[in-house]
Amino acid sequence: MKIYGFQKTTLLDYPEHVAATIFTGGCNFRCPFCQNAGLVRPGQEQGASGMAADRETIPVEEVLRHLKKRQGILDGLCISGGEPTLQPDLEDFIRKVRDLGYKVKLDTNGCRPGVLQSLLEQGLLDYVAMDVKASRENYARAAGLWGDLAEAFHLENIEESIRLLNDCGIPYEFRTTAVKGLHTVEEFGEIGRWLAGSRAYYIQSYRAEGDILAGEGLESFTPEELDRMRALAGQYIQNTRLRGVE
Repeated sequence: MKIYGFQKTTLLDYPEHVAATIFTGGCNFRCPFCQNAGLVRPGQEQGASGMAADRETIPVEEVLRHLKKRQGILDGLCISGGEPTLQPDLEDFIRKVRDLGYKVKLDTNGCRPGVLQSLLEQGLLDYVAMDVKASRENYARAAGLWGDLAEAFHLENIEESIRLLNDCGIPYEFRTTAVKGLHTVEEFGEIGRWLAGSRAYYIQSYRAEGDILAGEGLESFTPEELDRMRALAGQYIQNTRLRGVE
């Protein structure tokens, strides 16, 4: 596991649980609004695999030691990124975490449905949060995989991951970061129709904070615009909510 960040306690990342969060390195998407650019390309440009290189990692043993010491205090571990499903030893790591009695929440972009399916079928996940970057028509652009990078994008993988989560039987959510300059207000009606009947959908407000991958020309929507998005998506997903709206 290439772990580049470790938040030892969080009340926000895992709904209704006190948890810790790790951040894995490397991602095969290049979302221009990404606030973790240092995880997407830590130290140098990455190859086609999207895996990260040339940056000091946090040893797995250090994370496991902390979790062992916090047994009875923490409820779970969130595995975020980057894109965790790119890690070849993800399953083995999750098993070690669960052996310590922890619940596991996975954050994913849904690019590797085969990995997601395997983890779900083995009962290794307790909660999944999947980013839905945009509507079908706008997805490649929002994921930063268009133009010269278009061949790296496969919408069918995203659709398969959506299907898996809708059928999985564990708590899950879909979420979209709304970015003016990439999305339109009306687009969220299309996203809602695509995800119709899902358990939960969160629309998150973009903020120009953190290590932005390529934020030029990107802005936040107004609270009124975000509420209109919620209403449009809410026609199809009853549990549609806003996050990060002041």
